[in-house]
Amino acid sequence: MVLQTSCKKLVQVDAPVTSTNASNVYSTDATAASVLTGIYTNLSLSIFSQGGLTSMSLFGGLSADELRLYPGSPSVSIAAYFTNGLTNSNTMGTDFWNKIYPVIFYCNSALEGLNGSASLTPTVKQELTGEAKFVRAFCYFYLVNLYGDVPLALSSDSKVNAVLARTAKAQVYQQIVSDLKDAQSLLSQQYVGSDAISPKMERTRPTQWAATALLARVYLYTGDWVDAEAQASTVIGNTSLFSLAKLNSVFLKNSTEAIWQLQPVLTTPSNTQDGAMFILPTAGPNITSNPVFLSNNLLDSFEANDLRRANWVDSVTVGATTYFYSYKYKNPGTSSGVTEYTMVFRLAEQYLIRAEARVKQNNLTGAIEDLDQVRNRAGLPLVSVTNPGITQSPLLDAILHERQVELFTEWGHRWLDLKRTGKADAVMSVATPQKGGVWNSNWQLYPISLTELQKDPNLVQNASY
Repeated sequence: MVLQTSCKKLVQVDAPVTSTNASNVYSTDATAASVLTGIYTNLSLSIFSQGGLTSMSLFGGLSADELRLYPGSPSVSIAAYFTNGLTNSNTMGTDFWNKIYPVIFYCNSALEGLNGSASLTPTVKQELTGEAKFVRAFCYFYLVNLYGDVPLALSSDSKVNAVLARTAKAQVYQQIVSDLKDAQSLLSQQYVGSDAISPKMERTRPTQWAATALLARVYLYTGDWVDAEAQASTVIGNTSLFSLAKLNSVFLKNSTEAIWQLQPVLTTPSNTQDGAMFILPTAGPNITSNPVFLSNNLLDSFEANDLRRANWVDSVTVGATTYFYSYKYKNPGTSSGVTEYTMVFRLAEQYLIRAEARVKQNNLTGAIEDLDQVRNRAGLPLVSVTNPGITQSPLLDAILHERQVELFTEWGHRWLDLKRTGKADAVMSVATPQKGGVWNSNWQLYPISLTELQKDPNLVQNASY
């Protein structure tokens, strides 16, 4: 659109009426819907695209204690995440900052365009507005958890955005909650297709349930236990759409456990980039396309006879060394048919959110019931049977442990969980030296690059960088 607008200024030729430009993109349902489809395409890009949101599974896992990096990796940035040795001297650590803010800009621009359009079908306009607000909240959730206080850009005015100071994390969370509440009221309860209105089996556009799932997570992170439980209960209660799937079916496209997924968007038929990255070839890890494998910290966390260990972890042996890798996705990238989509939100997390929120409200019986839902699928002894009298603190530890072995290599859950629960220093002071680094508590937040600081004089760097 920018290029087309610029050409018009140079040669003074009107754009064809069938072209897409800033003045007509929101004049028809189809072109308006394509804007949001483009945002999902952006989000779905390869986890090798450093800082794209789907790379949270890689970089979050490296920052925490669940992934190991194959020696000799040529990427200085990947190695810096692994050793918790990010710096502000280059783009290391601001990979996400540089990729997420453009998505927020697209959302802000979409909201402005949708609001100013009088020609869209009301139902389509409502759906797309809800999607844009949901995605903006989704982006800010990761920004505040990776960087702390961040600039809160709510318009597409580049002059205003270029000089924004950092907004307090609590205020950013208020905006996230506001956007998600709006999204809940605007989004459809049923999955829709690329036209934003027709019912669809594909679970690749966010619905009211995706907004509710993220809101449950946000309330958990901000200590609003009552609302976290209520929002998670709303999703769990929708048994017509969601149920815990069998372990080897969880990550299939349109799985019954999927609340929201991203469809792979490579030009050739392909499955997820998570599968392409994490599934090791028979030759083992390498310094190019498969540089990571599971850490002993994670492997040793599985209880005996945990079916997730048997179904979601596999291995290859090279010489005398056995490398274990995440096998949640079964297809390593390309195939004759697409069977898997990238999972973003799924039902098991909602059970664990509600379990933790219930513990915090001293509803231990209810918390155990939720925890046992997840453990039962994993073939593990139920807490209600083995330890019905468990007290609050050990039960919180049990839930955190369950999150570790249930959500590993998914969207950086382990890294964010360690930080929000206050466990990061205890765990990383041991794990980081094992990875060849030195732990500093301030490094729970990623740095802002020197380049960004020089662009915006109102930005202030995170401590210890």
